[in-house]
Amino acid sequence: MQKVFYAALLFLIVVVSSCKKGNNDPGTQPGSGGTEIAPSKTGSALDLMRDSVFLYAQEAYYWYDGLPTYAKFNPRSITGSSDLATLQKEVDQISQFKINTETGKPYEYYPAEPGSAKYSFIDEGGVSESLNGIKGDFGFAPLYADINDLRIRYVYPGSPADLAGIKRGYVITAINGRTALAYDADAGGSGANVNFVINAYANSNNITMTLKRFDGTTFNASLAVATYTLNPVLSEKVIDAGNGRKVGYIVFNSFTSPANANAKLNQAFSDFATQGVTDLVVDLRYNGGGYVATAEYLTNLIAPAAKAGSPMYYTYFNDKLANGKASLLKNQVRKDGATTYNYAQFDYSVNGNVVNFTKTGIPVTLNNLTKVFFIVTGSTASASELTINNIRAIKTLDVKLIGTTSYGKPVGFFDIDINKYQMYVPEFETKNADLKGGYYAGMTPGSTEYPGVRASDDVTKDFGDVNEGLLARALTYVKTGTFTSNSPAIQSLSNKTFSIDQASAAGLMLDNDKFKGMIFNKSNLKLKK
Repeated sequence: MQKVFYAALLFLIVVVSSCKKGNNDPGTQPGSGGTEIAPSKTGSALDLMRDSVFLYAQEAYYWYDGLPTYAKFNPRSITGSSDLATLQKEVDQISQFKINTETGKPYEYYPAEPGSAKYSFIDEGGVSESLNGIKGDFGFAPLYADINDLRIRYVYPGSPADLAGIKRGYVITAINGRTALAYDADAGGSGANVNFVINAYANSNNITMTLKRFDGTTFNASLAVATYTLNPVLSEKVIDAGNGRKVGYIVFNSFTSPANANAKLNQAFSDFATQGVTDLVVDLRYNGGGYVATAEYLTNLIAPAAKAGSPMYYTYFNDKLANGKASLLKNQVRKDGATTYNYAQFDYSVNGNVVNFTKTGIPVTLNNLTKVFFIVTGSTASASELTINNIRAIKTLDVKLIGTTSYGKPVGFFDIDINKYQMYVPEFETKNADLKGGYYAGMTPGSTEYPGVRASDDVTKDFGDVNEGLLARALTYVKTGTFTSNSPAIQSLSNKTFSIDQASAAGLMLDNDKFKGMIFNKSNLKLKK
């Protein structure tokens, strides 16, 4: 999809056009039926951007009905160290108004950073590039296996880290000459060591590391940020579990666009089908989400053929969108091929927003599949959780979750252009075929709602190693029908200083600003006639 961007002058016109008074005035208190003083028609570019963030939120934000009036919120009073910081601070404030009655806290409450938005953010285009398969970084991420044990979490194929011979599970003993790397964030905040690690790998253009391989040998690696094509499938294999059970294992690390992801998924699932897998392990432990269209594709690859034509999930928008009263969205113009349209032209009514299973365009079906395991952690979010929620409604499959509580994001968004920035705020919520959703607190493996087993991540082994703790749990269940085992792979995880909760918190801390979300599949909506 190609965006049509507007110059600053047209952006000014967009904001001014939103200021007309009337019962549908986006500056009016929701439900009041009255009007208030409209935003000024003049101001700096930043003033107009701050106005637009709030006015678009008043129309499209899923929880718009919790927002105050424009005058009370006063977006032009919000300041930050830069335009981007100012706009992010604004969406942070917007996110805290609507309260979840089940928790007594905002729907976007984020325990790690109270007052900051759990879901909403402002972007400068990096999300679009990354989810379309173009990355510009070192190609790896770190993770603490224990307080004094920093490891490589994953490595993207073809990235600078991969070309330097770095693999998941390698120990990081020094970064830029610093050996003081112990996890120190428990007392609150990030801690000096953790901050250093985050800045070194996520906010720098060069990094030098000393690493220890599995055989105990060490080496130095100096990396520079580079652009590479992202392959979201980090590992794929078939494991013979004996007694006629064959386990397909796939690590899917990002729901990149269908153009980037589908061919890689097809290759993996074709291999699974050819070898007749009976059980499937989908490793989403670090997958923060991405395109809903790709989540639908993966769901259809897993689903049995008999599900075709039946509901997969339902999408719900706020009443302004559903009733066609989000007039500002007409200014969000997009182009797909030869078709030019705007967001206000879509029919967001609830009756039109069911997505069905399909086998059309799906090259393979796993006809022998009986069990599906999802490996999850606190970094598993949004489109990943959508996939899990879809599959767990299939009664013919035994679905289990293994790992720690997922991120908790049953809502998604479409991008809204604000001058050179893109605003991402929740605009829709999803529920599966059983009308189950609302997992704002995450999916906890081993709970009544999400059968499986709660267990710590094991970053000491590479993906696909049968002795890796979480994969070993799945294999044990395939062989014995229980997750209990005395195998060294599973028992070794109980010897860590880190608790499960500490390990999960450490993982989220090192995620830094990694994307967590699901971007709406606009092909599921029809343009109004």
